[in-house]
Amino acid sequence: MFEITDTQKIGVGLAGFGMFFLFLGMILLFDKSLLALGNILFICGLACVIGLERTFRFFFQRHKVKASIAFLGGIFIVLFGYPLIGMLVETYGFVLLFSGFFPVAINFLRRVPLIGTFLNLPGISGVVDKLAGESGRTRV
Repeated sequence: MFEITDTQKIGVGLAGFGMFFLFLGMILLFDKSLLALGNILFICGLACVIGLERTFRFFFQRHKVKASIAFLGGIFIVLFGYPLIGMLVETYGFVLLFSGFFPVAINFLRRVPLIGTFLNLPGISGVVDKLAGESGRTRV
């Protein structure tokens, strides 16, 4: 098993608060101050969890340039006062950046008792299979 440092624990808290403020900002009709705060906390939390060097390497890989520009550009658009447009651009960048992680996350969520049951319902399982990139998944 691996050790979690204090910096990583703080990073998880920052990223969690960032996601909370992003969610709250969207619920409150795209409040630009909450969205900006959520974006800054999420990026700081990510940097604390995986480290500054790995964060820069993640965002500035050659094959992820388009996604990084969209994600970081969306953050700057939100900071400049256009929250709806910024969140759309940021969401596009987020999907492009983290699309490789979706199958891992969905397969993990399928093993969680209550969520797994929900994800295996007939109508939802087809959508989730497309997100996970699985065409011929066998059901047990």
